[in-house]
Amino acid sequence: MNICVVGTGYVGLVTGACFAEFGVQVICADKDKSKIDALERGEIPIYEPGLDALVARNVAQGRLSFTTDTAEAIRQSLGLFIAVQTPPRDDGSTDLSAVEAVAREIGQAMDGYKMIVTKSTVPVGTSERVKKIVEEELARAGKNATFSMASNPEFLREGAAIQDFMRPDRVVIGTEDDHALAIMKDLYRPLFLNETPVVMTNIPTAELTKYAANAFLATKISFINEVANLCEHIGADVQAIARGIGLDGRIGRKFLHAGPGFGGSCFPKDTRSIAHFAREVGEAFDVVEATIRVNERQRGRMVEKITGALGNDLAGKTVAVLGLSFKPETDDMRDAPAVDIIKGLEAQGIRVRAFDPVAMPAAAPMLPNVDMCKNAYEACEGADGLVIITEWNQFRMLDFVRVKSLLREPLLVDLRNVYDPEPLSAAGFRYVCVGR
Repeated sequence: MNICVVGTGYVGLVTGACFAEFGVQVICADKDKSKIDALERGEIPIYEPGLDALVARNVAQGRLSFTTDTAEAIRQSLGLFIAVQTPPRDDGSTDLSAVEAVAREIGQAMDGYKMIVTKSTVPVGTSERVKKIVEEELARAGKNATFSMASNPEFLREGAAIQDFMRPDRVVIGTEDDHALAIMKDLYRPLFLNETPVVMTNIPTAELTKYAANAFLATKISFINEVANLCEHIGADVQAIARGIGLDGRIGRKFLHAGPGFGGSCFPKDTRSIAHFAREVGEAFDVVEATIRVNERQRGRMVEKITGALGNDLAGKTVAVLGLSFKPETDDMRDAPAVDIIKGLEAQGIRVRAFDPVAMPAAAPMLPNVDMCKNAYEACEGADGLVIITEWNQFRMLDFVRVKSLLREPLLVDLRNVYDPEPLSAAGFRYVCVGR
């Protein structure tokens, strides 16, 4: 089977490479010539563990190719996956201009039956909008070509995307068309053989499922951060509480880690989008609205925690920051808590020295006044305290004898609760954490 994935961003590239690994013939199309040229040279535009090897293997074996000629890729393919960016607007709604542009191009280029799949995260009703645009283009050109619509939302975690595609918790397929359903089942046949749960439903349900999942996970994060803030007032331990409630099978242990709040390309955008959509249809999503407010407030609390630990006189102070990306195993700086936290520190006259294993090139334009360092220990040189914002594995076993010798003051503000307080205190550190 031949498929075309339009868009070579995070979702499109991972989707295309993984389908190729299943044995499908895949063309990844993108208007950005520089990106396509780089991919043809074997250069991967995003940091995702294992993706470079996966792409290289499938290109070498002739199952995966790249092109800027989207129209020709459409004509050569049976399945068309729309995987372009859907960024947020200022009011929280989703910018669908790229999706609509692809829909117009599909209608103009298709010369026979096609299955059109929305893979990008899109609000309810987007597939219907795509259908109307394609129909308009076909009518304008006087074509009789037919097509089916499907929604197949992605549930890829940055840093674990390949595993999430190959061994997912579930696959969601939304369509009201038997032909499209048969094609989708064929595409995902390797997962059916592995007995992966597959949810087959209609298109609006599939579109809303992605938003509901991300909104719920974001709510868990804001909830545990509210618990952590309460713990700090009464001397309780949020990690013990998270374990105590997480062992309840109805709640689960994941996403109950107190810290600076959620960021990245999905949770902030998707919570705002579902809240906006709910308001539009007259059903205010109060839980999600509160989740957003808590998350925004949490970043300010982290700034207060750091400045409080540094003392009253902040003029001339310097802090070392470890971790800039919104989570480990990615260079994604979109809505990263580190950006707001660092800007909050700089606003009070504090200088920042920082290190991140992969995100510094992406972070540097966003944080032009930060001194980017070669490693964690260089960041600590002459700083008045160390702050951990992103819990990369290499920050879990720091040499604190060396760290102490480099810092002006033995202060560690651990915003991810990576370390145990007692050993750090015994080593002479003032240790500040979240909810403990």
